[in-house]
Amino acid sequence: MEQNLLENYIKEIRTIDLAKANIFSLLLFIPIILVYGLPFYLIWGELDFIGVFVNSFRENPLFPIAVVIVLLAGIVVHELIHGVTFALFAKHGFKSIKFGILLKMLTPYCHCKEPLRVRQYIVGAIMPAIILGVLPAFIAIFTGNVFLLIFAIFFTGAAAGDFMIIHLIWKEDKDTMVLDHPSEAGCFIFKKI
Repeated sequence: MEQNLLENYIKEIRTIDLAKANIFSLLLFIPIILVYGLPFYLIWGELDFIGVFVNSFRENPLFPIAVVIVLLAGIVVHELIHGVTFALFAKHGFKSIKFGILLKMLTPYCHCKEPLRVRQYIVGAIMPAIILGVLPAFIAIFTGNVFLLIFAIFFTGAAAGDFMIIHLIWKEDKDTMVLDHPSEAGCFIFKKI
């Protein structure tokens, strides 16, 4: 498939620096906490993240283990959401999806081995932030569940690399073809000659 594209298209590489993505992720927590936390605070009148964790630990010493399990499971689900979404658009479905870990940064990834259109790629890239971040935040705000709010904040911030990759291709024509980079955080753009 890629060989056919190379005959009619110019291939451009677009990657992000994972160290910068991690810094961006940390900085992103500030606006995320404001966007999610302010409505929560205005509706429920309090927002004590530290107190919730301290009290939960006092009530159940196994609480930290539960937090680690939820976070690890969420990271796996984040990549599965990428995979399911990309597979919906890929001609060969899940046969075109590969999961792994970039060892140099201990970063899990989902790789789609066939090209997608920019709009399809963006949908696949943004879905974990929506499903694990935005939707839980809305539910937390309406139910007053501070644990769900913390989960939403964490997994919206965890999508920082996805947001950076989307930023790299956002201005491209939505029908332009994008191929996931097989070993770096980023992709190849194929532009018509």
